[in-house]
Amino acid sequence: MGTKSVGLRRLHSATAAGLGMVAGVIAAVAAQRNALDAISKRLERLEEQAGHQQRANLAMQQRQHWELLSKAIDDPELAEVLDLYEVPVTAEKRRQYLFANALYTNLLCYHRMGNLTLDEFFKHARAMFQNPIARDYWEATRHDRASLKGTEEAKLGQMIDDLLLQLDEADTEEWWVVGEPPTDL
Repeated sequence: MGTKSVGLRRLHSATAAGLGMVAGVIAAVAAQRNALDAISKRLERLEEQAGHQQRANLAMQQRQHWELLSKAIDDPELAEVLDLYEVPVTAEKRRQYLFANALYTNLLCYHRMGNLTLDEFFKHARAMFQNPIARDYWEATRHDRASLKGTEEAKLGQMIDDLLLQLDEADTEEWWVVGEPPTDL
């Protein structure tokens, strides 16, 4: 009987030790899980802040771009600095191209900031390029876009090139139905 008692006590001790170890492991895992959750929440907040900062930076850059273009539009001597077109253009045409550039850049920045989906960007571009001056600007700056290979802007530019080709080939006057917006770039 004494042997059974000692055996049971050892069994209970071993069981208690095992349960204690299991409880310790569970507590450690729970603590690690809490720490990982806290780190994950912190990363999410940092990513959100980074997104806000990126949008703020894009907005500031767009403002600076507009200020520079405005100066060039208002002052023909400054506009000559931006005359990088392969074919010479008149001062009037240069001002129009600068304004077309401002319109396109505004559209591009709105998309990059997340204010326009790709579908909305496509539809706004389709409307913008109904204007013959905007189309002339696009053609005059083709060589500039050729240097943007592999970028998001290059892909958007190619999307617009494809759209303009579709518009030229369309046998309808209903330009607003021409072309399918891409689902992704």
